[in-house]
Amino acid sequence: MRILVVGGGGREHAICWALKKSPKVTELYCAPGNGGIASVAECVPIQVNQFEEIAQFAIDQTIDLVVIGPDDPLSEGIVDHLEAKGLSVFGPRQNAAIIEGSKVFTKQLLKKYNIPTAAYESFERYEDAVAYLRRQQAPIVIKADGLAAGKGVIVAQTLGEAEKALHDIMVAKVFGESGNQVVIEEFLTGQEMSILSFVDGETVCPMIPAQDHKAVYDNDKGPNTGGMGTYSPLPHIPQAVIDESIETIIKPTAKAMVAEGRPFRGVLFAGLMLTPNGPKTIEFNARFGDPETQVVLPRLKTDLLDIFLAAVNGRLDQMKIEWSEEAAVCVILASEGYPGSYPKGLPIEGLEDVQDSIVFHAGTAVKDGGVVTNGGRVLGVTALGRDIAEARAKAYADADRIRFQGKHNRTDIAKKALV
Repeated sequence: MRILVVGGGGREHAICWALKKSPKVTELYCAPGNGGIASVAECVPIQVNQFEEIAQFAIDQTIDLVVIGPDDPLSEGIVDHLEAKGLSVFGPRQNAAIIEGSKVFTKQLLKKYNIPTAAYESFERYEDAVAYLRRQQAPIVIKADGLAAGKGVIVAQTLGEAEKALHDIMVAKVFGESGNQVVIEEFLTGQEMSILSFVDGETVCPMIPAQDHKAVYDNDKGPNTGGMGTYSPLPHIPQAVIDESIETIIKPTAKAMVAEGRPFRGVLFAGLMLTPNGPKTIEFNARFGDPETQVVLPRLKTDLLDIFLAAVNGRLDQMKIEWSEEAAVCVILASEGYPGSYPKGLPIEGLEDVQDSIVFHAGTAVKDGGVVTNGGRVLGVTALGRDIAEARAKAYADADRIRFQGKHNRTDIAKKALV
């Protein structure tokens, strides 16, 4: 089969890496891809928002399945566009991708179907939002309604911080149109957990859980990023809690989307908070998480292409998906200054010295035959081991072998699982 993956980050590298292992895959393309994806797939210089060009390439190359990686094209309707051209696509249609594209929609859906989530109010007018905020207590969470490259959520420690966030989003429009509405949400305490699921309507096949580290510095300090590292499994979280999350949040949400006439088909990512009052929903994403994918897919034993095809063809309920007992730890190597502004084009050295890890490229490019930095999160160093401690030691040893100017990484990824 001939497969096209759309995207160019660490998540898409992990997807391409997993698909490459399938004996059914004869040709693998990635648009636009990156410096690392080029080693497992043929990179095509088409951007993720160029729907017409993607469709034409897929038709010209007789592509059997298109797999959509990132959130923006899903929210903009790429699946509908490609399906209208007769192409087979793995990913949710636009009316289902709204579960990530609009936080207001998702909060209203959860409220309507009594699915556990944080208390909230949503606002279209800045004055109303400020008036409400001043009656609340900090810490408190401010969310831009639309997509904001993973940066539209501010956990404000003081009401002053919260007011500034509201002004930035609704008045200064730092996230553009995504800030036309905001959600003001209660601050939940507890451990975070990510569960990605393969979904086809009401059929939900949960993947093994992972835990992301959002803050840029050790001990969860500093501003939120797109994710500084992740690990799986979660030995410190009881299986009963994981099961409760699936039964009370993920399965009911899939059913709710069907009931709303928005059946979801693809990967549904649930970001959860394990509170003293049970699991609650923080957010849903309409695609594989990044960097969770970089630890989840290396533990997948079943052929990923078989799962994709089962979901697309409405046969997901017949799939038995198997997972490795090994642990996986991913350490993100970031550019100096991330998540603020950062330099690009810096040479990366030491990739050939890596011994025990898979290096997933997130923000890289090829220049003059060498690999250079081209993003905030540059590389994800993922290692497998008998347990978290072994996988962690391997990942950090290899992370230290890679060098570029201003390289920054957290040193405490997966430490919670060692207690």
